[in-house]
Amino acid sequence: VQLQASGGGLVQAGGSLRLSCAASGRTFSSYVMGWFRQAPGKEREFVAAIRGSGDTTYYADSVKGRFTISRNNAKNTVFLQMNSLKLEDTAVYYCAASLGFSQVAGLYDYWGQGTQVTVSS
Repeated sequence: VQLQASGGGLVQAGGSLRLSCAASGRTFSSYVMGWFRQAPGKEREFVAAIRGSGDTTYYADSVKGRFTISRNNAKNTVFLQMNSLKLEDTAVYYCAASLGFSQVAGLYDYWGQGTQVTVSS
């Protein structure tokens, strides 16, 4: 599986961005898809995940109520809608794929290249 993340950019606090992650391969719906982020000097942290069918989602407490993960299996794409962005959301955001659900980055098998999200005051 190859993953290509896009949609990052510069946004003011309180604004919104929508990240996309396009996947190659014919087994996209078999994978749990996750979004992680890594700020400078910090470890990569879990943001959100969605099961293959799209019926179950998980969020880090820090983004719950502001971010929404979704997927379109027909287009092999997963999205992260980010609303009410805060300065502390600034990070490189990565999409990842795993055959099983986890919040642990090391248990994801495939990773996209990352897309920078910068929130300004």
